[in-house]
Amino acid sequence: MRLLVSGGAGFVGANIALGLIKRHPEWEIVALDNLHRRGSDLNLPRLRAAGIEFIHGDVRVLDDLLAVGEVDAILECSAEPSALSGFDGRPGYVVDTNLLGAYHCLELARRHNAHLVFLSTSRVYPVPALSSLRLEEGETRFELSAEQPLPGASPEGIAEEFPLQGFRTLYGATKLAAELLIDEYRHAYGLRAVINRCGVIAGPWQMGKVDQGVFSYWLLAHHFGRPLRYIGFGGSGKQVRDVLHVQDLVELLDEQLLDPLRWDGATLNVGGGRAFSLSLLETTALCAEITGHRVEVQASGESRPGDVPLYISDCRALAKRSSWRPRRGPRAVLADVHAWVCEHEADLSRTL
Repeated sequence: MRLLVSGGAGFVGANIALGLIKRHPEWEIVALDNLHRRGSDLNLPRLRAAGIEFIHGDVRVLDDLLAVGEVDAILECSAEPSALSGFDGRPGYVVDTNLLGAYHCLELARRHNAHLVFLSTSRVYPVPALSSLRLEEGETRFELSAEQPLPGASPEGIAEEFPLQGFRTLYGATKLAAELLIDEYRHAYGLRAVINRCGVIAGPWQMGKVDQGVFSYWLLAHHFGRPLRYIGFGGSGKQVRDVLHVQDLVELLDEQLLDPLRWDGATLNVGGGRAFSLSLLETTALCAEITGHRVEVQASGESRPGDVPLYISDCRALAKRSSWRPRRGPRAVLADVHAWVCEHEADLSRTL
């Protein structure tokens, strides 16, 4: 197996490349990244130590992809993942990276008859539809009501048949457009591909930001004593997301790479599900317990573009296809992030 991991120096890409080479030391893994993301350079020594080839290239440039040469499979992990991307009036980077980059990966796959495993996002589901769902307010979180106005929504979360009409942020729109392009390549050229709509992924080596990687961001803030805010939805901190440990994701992607024909054509939600979900209020309590530090969390009623009060991945379609299940819950995720922060505190303090 010669495998290309695009975005291979990022949090997800690097952890996946390292997890796969540990499982398959006989594979040749190439990580391509433009090092645009803050802190991605910290992953380069890890990749090299594991025997993973690093190429400083950009998915926005077709020649950079073609220069990789022949590959058997591509893990498309590159992305501008911020839900706020483009709202500053500069949409070029998110569009070029997420859509043009996906097209270039498809071209490399087509030319070498390679299997494509594409990491998409739960952000493909539109904001107005998610915001219209019926919620119940508990002591520490919002919950989905049993009766919902739209198909694909239930107390288990959001399923793949949830309606796709409506706006969804430029990040979500570019990833959905890439999904559509993948389907066209499958039918036009016989490309083998699987699409994973991931919820929030977290774990060690994630440089969390307020608009992406929220659980790692929350833990880092507690460790370093940085201020936090509950933004929107009355400033209650009851907004909810499910969380998936990046090492659980490695296990699923390994299964997909080893049996491309069985996974070909699937578009599936991949996340922690309702059992592995947290509100920000619950995250604050857990971070304080794990780090031993308490921070002041301000309440702000202001809203941010594209934000929704709740998203949980309904992964029952995936469960019917595979015995894979996430094994590491929210406490394990945050504890692993904390252990990493403690081990690399000096480097992180400079980077952050």
